[in-house]
Amino acid sequence: MIDHAHDLASVRDATERVLTAAAGLDNASVAEPSRLPGWSRGHVLAHLARNADALVNVLEGRPMYATAGARDSDIERDAPRPLDVQLADVRESGARFQDAGAAPADWSRTVELRNGVTDSASRVPFRRWVEIELHHVDLGIGYELEDLPEEFTQREIDFLVERFTGHPDVPSTQLTDGTHAWITGRASDKPEVTVTGGPADLLGWLCGRRDGADLTVDGDSLPALPPL
Repeated sequence: MIDHAHDLASVRDATERVLTAAAGLDNASVAEPSRLPGWSRGHVLAHLARNADALVNVLEGRPMYATAGARDSDIERDAPRPLDVQLADVRESGARFQDAGAAPADWSRTVELRNGVTDSASRVPFRRWVEIELHHVDLGIGYELEDLPEEFTQREIDFLVERFTGHPDVPSTQLTDGTHAWITGRASDKPEVTVTGGPADLLGWLCGRRDGADLTVDGDSLPALPPL
């Protein structure tokens, strides 16, 4: 069972962490490149704010974005803003998301996200948690995958393994961190590849933040994963 109330509290804590860390920036450093190709730190902060509002739309039964291009255009519009405006927007949009999550609702209902993707409403808070934690890392301001909460790392690995399960372009792959094991990729009688590494390195590879160079591969080469 997904505990959406627990995840909403985790979102609130993660939001405070990123706001506290980003408060140490200045206007010049907000304009500098983030770890995401083509995005400044301002793009990342703008995305965090607009994603919160988009997920409020999802919870309240509206389209996630008004148009197909609205997500990108809104981020480009908001990215150049000064630091104080960026931080206020992330905080205020995060509060709107918490308010939407606190409203009485049927958390078992199916909601629609971007590009026709559907999910249980109960998983929306975790999706928001993912956005905050991974984009905090993307800011490149000292928060690394190793700093993520252990619960978050395990659950995000679970989520990404599920996402790639059955994908025809991903060979049957066993992942292990020495304590936990997962199977993903094409269905097969036995895994074609076994990938071993620490939780942060496994997560980094699965979510496209690391190239997998620190992982150990038994079998064929490290599988190329499709974009998320």
